[in-house]
Amino acid sequence: MKFSRLQFLMMAAAIAPGALLAPASAQAQSAFDAQFLTYPTYNGDDLELSVSPDGTDFRLWSPKAEEVNLSLYDNGHTGLPYEVIPMKFNAENGTWTAHVPQQLYGKFYTFKVKQNGKWLQETPGVWAKAVGVNGNRAAIIDFTKTNPAGWDADKRPEVKNFSDVIVYEMHHRDMSMHPSSGIANKGKFLALTEPGTTTPEGLKTGIDHLKELGVTHVHILPSYDYNSVDELNLQNNTYNWGYDPLNYNTPEGSYSTNPSDPSARVREMKEMIKALHDNGIGVIMDVVYNHTAQNDDSNFELTAPGYYHRHWDDGRYSDASGCGNETASDLQQMRDYIINSTKYWADEYHIDGFRFDLMAIHDTETMNQVAQELKKIDPSIFVYGEGWTAGDSPLSIDRRALKDNVYKMTDISVFSVDLRDAVKGHYSNAMDRGFATGKPGNEETVKIGIVAATNHPQVDFSKGNNSKFPYAASPEMIVNYVSCHDDLTLTDKLRKSMEGEPEENMLAAAKLAQTIVFTSQGTPFMFAGEEVFRDKKGVHNSYNSPDSINAIDWTNKSKYNDQFEYYKNLIALRKAHPAFRMTTADDIAKHLVFDKIDSSKTPNLISYSLKDHANGDEWEEIKVVFNGASKPQTVKVKKGNWKIVAQDGKITSDGSLGTTKGGEITLPAYSALILAR
Repeated sequence: MKFSRLQFLMMAAAIAPGALLAPASAQAQSAFDAQFLTYPTYNGDDLELSVSPDGTDFRLWSPKAEEVNLSLYDNGHTGLPYEVIPMKFNAENGTWTAHVPQQLYGKFYTFKVKQNGKWLQETPGVWAKAVGVNGNRAAIIDFTKTNPAGWDADKRPEVKNFSDVIVYEMHHRDMSMHPSSGIANKGKFLALTEPGTTTPEGLKTGIDHLKELGVTHVHILPSYDYNSVDELNLQNNTYNWGYDPLNYNTPEGSYSTNPSDPSARVREMKEMIKALHDNGIGVIMDVVYNHTAQNDDSNFELTAPGYYHRHWDDGRYSDASGCGNETASDLQQMRDYIINSTKYWADEYHIDGFRFDLMAIHDTETMNQVAQELKKIDPSIFVYGEGWTAGDSPLSIDRRALKDNVYKMTDISVFSVDLRDAVKGHYSNAMDRGFATGKPGNEETVKIGIVAATNHPQVDFSKGNNSKFPYAASPEMIVNYVSCHDDLTLTDKLRKSMEGEPEENMLAAAKLAQTIVFTSQGTPFMFAGEEVFRDKKGVHNSYNSPDSINAIDWTNKSKYNDQFEYYKNLIALRKAHPAFRMTTADDIAKHLVFDKIDSSKTPNLISYSLKDHANGDEWEEIKVVFNGASKPQTVKVKKGNWKIVAQDGKITSDGSLGTTKGGEITLPAYSALILAR
């Protein structure tokens, strides 16, 4: 079957999360790439543009170029250059420089590199921080004039521990495009700056909805300048997730009100971030440093051909991304690029965290340096990623930032595919059920998720479906989830796998699945709109599907208001009780005690206690019971004066649902019981 270039480019977004795809034949460094180890590198902060009172300076790293020309333009899209300047080479650091004695604010520029006797296409370089429409020419702007009022006093939400973070993954268009959103700036950064937006029924949407729900951070899908949307024809309403990077260090123009104004996208993204910060919500940026949208025509290849990407020994692009190429984080200039780019977003845009797409394409050393440098800016910056690749790589397995190698990293977290597939059923089989939908045999894998893949005396990792050893040294290394933008939404998964059952069973299973996520140790993560039973009409890889598939229908907030209230109270419970947010493996092993249940005789039933004021909790003991069976099941609870926190599809944060003396308690199908004393 043939795919268009765009289809092929985006397939990685839905490729087998959790699959390692790593034959033992992978080498530590291909002979092709090894030639670049002798290249001089440059790590100054003046790549590729700096403006001072003395004028405008340009510096391009291209150590093997024979000539480099700088072209200056009046226009960001059309017209010939008004000046072409030959650049001068510095052999010691491999850079080419040019100086113009004027501050060129309002102008645009490109570079043109000659290598092996051939002039390559024009490129804005790899360090363009502002661009014209469609990102073909870099722009020269005064960034101090893009700062919204109060930007200097803007503060990140305080994060004491990463287990305190609650992540809400969203796409700009999904949140606001539906007519029921009540949002004026649909599909734009500014959508999340609008207070007071409501559904036709008067329920909160937009930023007010996020605040009402109680999440601590939004994870925004790629918001840098990407390749697949024509910014000159936004009336076409072209949709894309954005996993096709073009310019890594400037915001995407289609999310601004005027893509032709280089300052607009910068200013409006900052306005969005400040509005979220003002409401106590952090911003995590989805970053895709692992591949480029194009191969030979990418900005990386047009500036330093052959360097930034990995290759096999025969010169072919390696393709661990499934998108035609992969970048070489283990080469110093690329490593520095990733580190400096994340630092730039954290400094200039006050970004609070980074989610690394296909993080295992990067080496652990690079990821450790990323986290180390970001901590110097602010210790609360949260870094996590997908601990897998989508194909083989010349990078040796032991060096990859894989889920199983997370113990080699510091201040880096990975997604738990253990919990995801065990709770709802395998992502690749729509009809497959999981623990929360009545399929037996997943109990031990769910327990692995509950203890955040840390070593626990009562968890037998040999019985796990995915991981066979406790790969996390700390619960803060694990992000728990049951769904994200990839694959079927939880709603669609339940409708497929529970076909024939009444919708009330699916709603109950959704509550149970998310209760497992939000009461487990680690960091909980949820996909936008699932608190209102959001679907995507059964489309699993909706990267370029229209808004009719991807947009959240906010009338669901009224239709499924019971679901929303449950999610809101579930989040409030986690935030109110530190027992669900332990920070060390030792504390989990000490305070989390599973009850003995023979799963061969009583499948789909898990019961455990959080004991002895776990993590300083006000409650001495919390009893948590999950019944994922399609029938009621009974659990024995020791006698005592228990508050009822969750039962029969209802939940509170303070145990105000009533009291019980313990003993035998029957749980309905697909439900959770939480008690406290």
